[in-house]
Amino acid sequence: MATAIQDIPLTTLDGTPASLGDHAGKVLLVVNVASKCGLTPQYEGLEKLYREKKDAGLEVLGFPANNFNGQEPGSEDEIRQFCSLTYDVTFPMFAKISVAGADVHPLYQQLVAAQPVATGEGPMREKLVGFGIEPNPAPGILWNFEKFLVGRDGQVIGRFSPDTTADDAGLRAAIDAALAA
Repeated sequence: MATAIQDIPLTTLDGTPASLGDHAGKVLLVVNVASKCGLTPQYEGLEKLYREKKDAGLEVLGFPANNFNGQEPGSEDEIRQFCSLTYDVTFPMFAKISVAGADVHPLYQQLVAAQPVATGEGPMREKLVGFGIEPNPAPGILWNFEKFLVGRDGQVIGRFSPDTTADDAGLRAAIDAALAA
C-alpha cells in the first residue's frame, strides 16, 4: 500500500529531514516553484497569501523543481538567497525535487494520483504549445507553480493550474472552505 502523503520523507531547503506530517492539522498549498520562470513573480502573491492566512491555519509549501526548461538551475543556497532577497519568502521551502518525468518524487506521484486534473489548465497548456513547448502529458504536472490544496485531514482536495495566481477568487474560495472545514 502507498505511504500516506503525510509520511513521505522530505528535506527542507536547509537540509533538515521533514514531512507534510510536520504540518498536521493545517491546510497546505503545495507549489512547485522555480526562480527563472515567467511565473516566478507568483512568489510575491504566495507570500502575501501565506502572511494573510497562516494564523488561520494555512501553510504554503514551496518545492523547487528544475523540470521545465531548466528554470530552477540553482543550488539550495542559491534558491534560498533568491527567495529571501527577491521576494522575502518566509513560507517553508524544501530541497529541490523532480515533479515530472521518470524520477518524479513520491510526493508528486501521490498528489497527481489524488487530483489528476488541474482547475483552469486548458489555457496554460495551449499557451505552452504556442511558445513551441511540448507540454508534459496529463495528468502530470504541467509547469512551474502548479498548486495542490491539501485539507487539514491530509486529503488532497484541489489542484490549480500554474497560471492560477494566489489572488484568484476560485483558489481563495477553496482555501477559505478548507480552513473553515
